[in-house]
Amino acid sequence: MTVTLKQPAYARTVAAPTSKSAAHRALIAAAFADRETTLLLRTSCEDIDATARCLTALGAAVRPVEGGLHVIPVSPDRVQKNAVLDCGESGSTLRFLLPVCGAIGADATFLRRGRLPERPLEPLATALRQHGMTLTENGAELVTRGRIGAGDYAIAANVSSQYISGLLFALSLLDAPSTLTLTGKVESAPYIDMTVAALSDFGATPQKASGCAYRVPGREAAPLTSPGILTVEGDFSGAAFPLAMGAIGPHPVTVTGLALPSGQGDSEILGLLERFGAHVTVDGDSVTVSPAPLHGLEIDARQIPDLVPILAVVATAAEGTTRITGAERLRLKESDRIASTTAFLRTVGGDIAETPDGLSICGGKKLHGGTVNVCGDHRIAMSAAAAALLTNEAVVIPGSECTQKSYPTFFEEVILSSQERSNP
Repeated sequence: MTVTLKQPAYARTVAAPTSKSAAHRALIAAAFADRETTLLLRTSCEDIDATARCLTALGAAVRPVEGGLHVIPVSPDRVQKNAVLDCGESGSTLRFLLPVCGAIGADATFLRRGRLPERPLEPLATALRQHGMTLTENGAELVTRGRIGAGDYAIAANVSSQYISGLLFALSLLDAPSTLTLTGKVESAPYIDMTVAALSDFGATPQKASGCAYRVPGREAAPLTSPGILTVEGDFSGAAFPLAMGAIGPHPVTVTGLALPSGQGDSEILGLLERFGAHVTVDGDSVTVSPAPLHGLEIDARQIPDLVPILAVVATAAEGTTRITGAERLRLKESDRIASTTAFLRTVGGDIAETPDGLSICGGKKLHGGTVNVCGDHRIAMSAAAAALLTNEAVVIPGSECTQKSYPTFFEEVILSSQERSNP
């Protein structure tokens, strides 16, 4: 669907979508717990649906109920063999469940769509092979065989925190204790902390050992124990878009349903918007961002890569230069987000340049609008919609339906009536 935005109206109050990062983790823990769990979610999305679909293929039952999802766990003696797991385009689903399948001995075929087959699996694949699994790629399919056992695991921590999270889940399902040592500089550390917190919610907390290592007790010592009902928190990654619109648009925006303090790394959006110069007010589970004169910043994005596209939009509204560094891994997302962010902002008149590990944006200039290529990337599409607040002419967004991946209600709940829609 193509959306055309010219000085769009946007909501003053928005309920945060459910955190897909938290929902992935809660679903996996619930699927291997001792009894049924009800997860309370305000919204779902394609990525959450992918994890639910794959867990169902492994033998769990994930059923919609009013206000969320009800999970009946996988029976250990009824794990589905030779399961077909359709991950869609969800990197979290693939990288979390790949080691989990090794832990439960579920030979599986993973189906990967979109850009997912191009996204790396090393060094996770090597670690799994070293402990007993075989992985065979056949185009978009990834076939796994074998079972991993308890023991000492090590993995580089500077490639993807999702590898570490997947291993923490898998080692928690083994009978005996294991250790997981992280080598190199840890990036996206808050996402690892979210995994530890999710396992803790189910009574199976990995213990931080000396240095960058975890001792995982295994299910005999610490079985996953359902809390019965668990509320999945609101998503700062999704909330970042309306919050940023409060900073750059003509009126404030309040986002409700956000847990504060939060273990989500992208909650850093609040501090960053304050550093840009916006007014940020927190009241319980609500955050209000109000416009004010903005100025450029130096931003290290190593722990918050998903915020980079919307931060680049805010930077175009800020006087002076903003430099974003530490974002190399963005080249391996749903699009090359360094390139796609640069391209769409240049299309609408932004002064932006790629750097080896990020972006340099010269802000404070009025944008002129144009037709943007979102490259099938949900975060680029939502960032382009936010940029329409800064343009004289219309911003045209073909392929806007890609927002279904993380924020299906964005163009209904955040962007309001001043828009035109057409199907191709």
